[in-house]
Amino acid sequence: MHFTIRTIAACAALACAGGVFAQSGQTVKIAMIEGLSGPMGNVGTNQLKSWQYVAAHLNAQENPAGVKFEIVPMDSKSSPQEALNLLKAAVDQGIHYVAQGNGSNVALPLADAVAKSNERNPGKEVLYMNYAAVDPASTNEKCNYWHFRFDADTSMKMAALTSFMKDQKDIHKVYLVNQNYSHGHQVAKYFKEGIERNRPDVKVVGEDYVALGQVKDFAPYVAKMKAAGADTLVTGSWGQDFTLLVKAMNDAGMNVPIYAYYAGVSGTPTALAQGKIAEVYQISYGHSNYTGRLGELAKGFKAQYNDDFYTYAVYNALMAVSDAMAKAKSTDPVKVAPVLEGLRFTGFNGEDAQMRAADHQLQMGMWISKWQKVDAKNGYSVENTGYTFAPVKYLEPYIASTPTSCQMKRPS
Repeated sequence: MHFTIRTIAACAALACAGGVFAQSGQTVKIAMIEGLSGPMGNVGTNQLKSWQYVAAHLNAQENPAGVKFEIVPMDSKSSPQEALNLLKAAVDQGIHYVAQGNGSNVALPLADAVAKSNERNPGKEVLYMNYAAVDPASTNEKCNYWHFRFDADTSMKMAALTSFMKDQKDIHKVYLVNQNYSHGHQVAKYFKEGIERNRPDVKVVGEDYVALGQVKDFAPYVAKMKAAGADTLVTGSWGQDFTLLVKAMNDAGMNVPIYAYYAGVSGTPTALAQGKIAEVYQISYGHSNYTGRLGELAKGFKAQYNDDFYTYAVYNALMAVSDAMAKAKSTDPVKVAPVLEGLRFTGFNGEDAQMRAADHQLQMGMWISKWQKVDAKNGYSVENTGYTFAPVKYLEPYIASTPTSCQMKRPS
């Protein structure tokens, strides 16, 4: 009888755990808090579809926890305050995972709010998957135990980009155009440091910052570039701000080479294809012409949505979190987070990727790709333009890896 009572008590305790064990078929909700409307809504909408598509098509090897990921869209309208309100709503709904990426102006306060919410609400902890916000502060002076970044930060991308640019002998006078928030200022800062290290002969002849999603006419900026005698443009701008800049360059007949972070983001490839800009190079963790599993996903995404799958960090994030859940034998973020720290897994590049435990920054290689017409070797037509981003050079993870100043405060 004593054995029976103990058995019943043990079973009751397991039942009360309420799904903390990673069980095949269990549903794990991820609140995607993102700007799904407004000036940058086309980018957020593409990424929402990316999360939903990858979540639905992970195979057993990619999803060792065997869980079902359900993506819950929450439109922040790219507003930091609205994002914080949506985080509270997600916590109230019992959601334990959030994803956000477009804008470090949202990411930094969101990460801080997640940490404070977790401290105030034991049992309702949330793990934040950052798939695109790249301000280095998130994994340095403002690092956060509950924040994990699956994109490369600006310092990593610029270390790789300036390493490549040192061998481009036609670069002499660079103009910088970036968005007026932390990310844009970080792009300029790390470019200046990197180019001074790699090509001290190169001069920055102009520098402009534009209000995020507010500028409609970029002709004055292009005129300033021309007047400065710029032979190269470097920009970390994305979405509407980059698309309209390209259109203004087309209209002005300014076809200097562009070195960019986000040339492949929704809308910009179409603008590039409509103009005659001589050269466009993109620094990213990927390119447009993967074969194998990632190529299959991109092809299926295009067939389903007639759109491009370019935010590959979504794939790495879901793979890594599922792997961590399987190893933790739990979907509880309190148990998943310490396993995700330091986790090694095979990323979409087919290489060994690692979530650095010291700062929760994924370590990975970088690609330089070049905008060109599709050919027999590089056949993926970006935005159905007949053009593509063809891989030019792969930079090993050690080239892009940068040190961290993070002093991680872990829960006691």
